[in-house]
Amino acid sequence: MQVIGIVAEYNPFHTGHAYQIQESRRLVGADSAVVVVMSGNWVQQADCAIADKWLRTRLALMGGADLVLELPTVWATASAEGFARGAVELLEATKAVDILSFGSECGSAESLSQIAACLSSSACQEKIKTLTDTGLPFAQCRQRAVEAILGREAASPLSSPNNNLGIEYIRALDTLHSSIRPITILRQGAQHNSLTFGRYAETSPPSAPSAASMPRFVSATQLRIDLKEGHWEQAEHYLVSGGRPLLEESTTGLPVLGRVERAILAKLRTMRVEDWARLPDSGQAEGLPQRLERAGRTCANLQEFFNLVKVKRFTHARLRRLVLWAYLGIKLQDIPDSPPYLRVLGMTPRGRTLLRTMKEHAALPLLTKPAHVTQLSGVAQRLFELEARCTDLYDLCFEIPPSPGREWRTGPVVLEDRTIQ
Repeated sequence: MQVIGIVAEYNPFHTGHAYQIQESRRLVGADSAVVVVMSGNWVQQADCAIADKWLRTRLALMGGADLVLELPTVWATASAEGFARGAVELLEATKAVDILSFGSECGSAESLSQIAACLSSSACQEKIKTLTDTGLPFAQCRQRAVEAILGREAASPLSSPNNNLGIEYIRALDTLHSSIRPITILRQGAQHNSLTFGRYAETSPPSAPSAASMPRFVSATQLRIDLKEGHWEQAEHYLVSGGRPLLEESTTGLPVLGRVERAILAKLRTMRVEDWARLPDSGQAEGLPQRLERAGRTCANLQEFFNLVKVKRFTHARLRRLVLWAYLGIKLQDIPDSPPYLRVLGMTPRGRTLLRTMKEHAALPLLTKPAHVTQLSGVAQRLFELEARCTDLYDLCFEIPPSPGREWRTGPVVLEDRTIQ
C-alpha cells in the first residue's frame, strides 16, 4: 500500500479537495492511504479558520483522508517557504509517506522542480539579493531572478500561488534529501481566492440554485463568504456530504476575526520597536519595526494601521502576519528549528493501522493525548503550550467563546465509518 501525503488548510474541506484526493488515488493506487498535514486554528492568510481544527478534521476524514496531523501555528501562519518547510518536515518524519501530492495551476511537477532547483542555486540567490537591495517586493525579485536564468516562459509558474507552494514543497524535499516523490494535480475550476457569486463577482446564483446550475468547483474564499453570510443552500453544494449540519449546528457558530479587532488594537498600541523586532520576519534591518510602532500608536482601526504601514516592499500578507503574531504573542525565539512531535488530530480505521506502523518507525514522537506532551522534551512542551494559547485566543473569535483550555481537553477525532455522518 502506498501512502500519499497532502498539505492543506481545508478551510473548509470542499469538492476541490475531494477531487485532489480522488485524483491522487487514481494516479497512485485506489487502496492508497492519505495522510494530511493540516493547519490548526489559524491559517496562512493571517485569519482565524472558518471552523476549529477538530471539526475541519472530521470533514477531511469524511471526505477521504485517513490520518490528519496538525501543522502547528508557528508554521501554519508563516510565509510559503516556512509553511512548506514545516509541513514537509512532518511528512518526512512519519517515515511512512511515499508520495507528496499537491494542486497547482500548471499541473507539471517537472516544471516546478526545475524552478525549485534554480531558486536553490547560488547564482539565483545572488541575483535575488541584488534585486532585493533595490527595494522591490521579494516575490517580484524571485521571479525576475529565475527569468534571468531560465527564461520568462520557464519562470511563468511563479506568478501563481499554488505553483509557488508546490515549488516550496519540492525545495523542502530536496533540502531534506527525502525519498518522498512529488506529484501535482492540475487545479480545476475556480482560481485561488476567486469569487464566483456575490457583489464582487461577475455572476450571481439563482435564489434557489440547482446542482445543474452551479459550477463544479468554487474557491475556499467564496465558500467562506457563503458560510459567513448564511448562504447554506449555496454552500452545501460544495461541502462534503453531511458537512452542512456539522457546520450549521455548531454550538458556538462560525468564528470571525473582526470580533477580536479591539483586542488586537489594544496589543498594537502597547507594542514598542523592540517588541516588533522580536517577531518572526520583523524587517528590523529594513526599519519596519519603527513604522509598525508609529502606526500602532496612531491608528483607530486595523485598516488604518495597514494604510499607515504599507509601502511597496512590504506586502499586505506580510503585514497581516506580523499583526497576527503580535496578537498571538509569537516571537522568533518561539519557532523551533524543526517540529518536535507529530500531533494526531484524527483518523479512520485505515489511519489507525497506519498509526501503528508509524509508532515503530516515525522519527518524532506521536502525540495522541494532550496530557502526554508532559513526557516530551522541553521544546515540545513549550510549543504545545503556545498552541494552547493560540487556541484560547482563537476561541475569542466566536460569538459565544468556549471555555479556555480546549487544547488540553480535546483528543483526536475518530471516524469509524465514512458512510456514517
